[in-house]
Amino acid sequence: MDKPGRQQWLDLSAADDHRPLVVLSANSSWNLLNFREVLIDGLEAAGYRLAAFVPEDSYANDLRARGIAVTAMPLARSGMNPFADASILLRYRRALKALKPAAYCSFTIKPNVYGCAAARMAGVPSIANVTGLGTMFLSGSLTWRLAASLYRWAFRKSHRVFFENEEDLGLFVNQRIIRPEQGRAVPGAGMDLDRFAPSNEPETGLRFLFIGRALRDKGFREYVEAARVLRAGFPDARFQVLGGPDPENRTSVTESEFRSWVDEGLIDHLGEHSDVRPFIRSASAIVLPSYREGMSRALLEGAAMGKPLIGSNVAGCRELIEEGVTGTLCEPRDAVSLTEAMERIARLSPDQRRELGRAARSKVEREFRKELVVDAYLEALAEVLRR
Repeated sequence: MDKPGRQQWLDLSAADDHRPLVVLSANSSWNLLNFREVLIDGLEAAGYRLAAFVPEDSYANDLRARGIAVTAMPLARSGMNPFADASILLRYRRALKALKPAAYCSFTIKPNVYGCAAARMAGVPSIANVTGLGTMFLSGSLTWRLAASLYRWAFRKSHRVFFENEEDLGLFVNQRIIRPEQGRAVPGAGMDLDRFAPSNEPETGLRFLFIGRALRDKGFREYVEAARVLRAGFPDARFQVLGGPDPENRTSVTESEFRSWVDEGLIDHLGEHSDVRPFIRSASAIVLPSYREGMSRALLEGAAMGKPLIGSNVAGCRELIEEGVTGTLCEPRDAVSLTEAMERIARLSPDQRRELGRAARSKVEREFRKELVVDAYLEALAEVLRR
């Protein structure tokens, strides 16, 4: 362990600040800032001080600017080899023993597995969040069996394990990866309804918007195929992409494929932006034909901003979509079904699409507001502190 990192832990643990310390960990600083900002705000408002175990990436200083102490954890987003990753486990354990936080809260697979196991070794209560199973679950039984074994080992003493949909929670309980009393479902990451608010801007054209990485498991190829078919009947429609290929993910489309679709005029590449709201605001509908989600952030943000939703009939999408009320569903891995779903939305009038969007916003207000997630964490942390 490098000396600067060790000194940072010692300085933080000795600080004249008696607020309970909570460590947050994810596979990137961007992940915490983008997906956990609501939770960070809620924990700070409740009187907790925060530290982060994340890779030293381009967003780490943004966490520091918020007053969050950062300890660098060299976490590769892809690949899972327990032997090669043994050093990560030791690094987590050393950092947690030095800091002695009130609790360790983790997101994404490596911080969940190695961080929670290290917390148990260091005598630190852990609260994990399984944000989705995705590629790991979809890739086949052998990969899933390995992952399930690692989760079972890591979560053995975890105080709470949160899931973003009931189906994932049921799977972990039924396969005895966690005990029933450990698990609880929360409505995604929690939506800031003030930040993601509807607009009264009228439609300026039919625009479908896909938000996310161009991955096979997100249904990106089906989206491109649907665009190819639909542009014949709706020549003025635009099929937008906010995001792009991810070379680190084995299910990503290639850069050359992606560029060929842009050059052909099938899709409009909007680039990658930290603030998605202007693009959602100008969209007619949000599309995510994913094969499986924890809880789709893209659909949540679109619903909160009053947009109709088009998504797969899978966990993490169907919880948000009431057929004909907030949007429409398609079958996963089925470009024809997606095309039909997008056509149903395309044939509606702007006023009819606006009505679907209003219902989507109301659903988020009832079931996915940020207070539900923050309160679940505050309850779990209060239980830990009482112990």
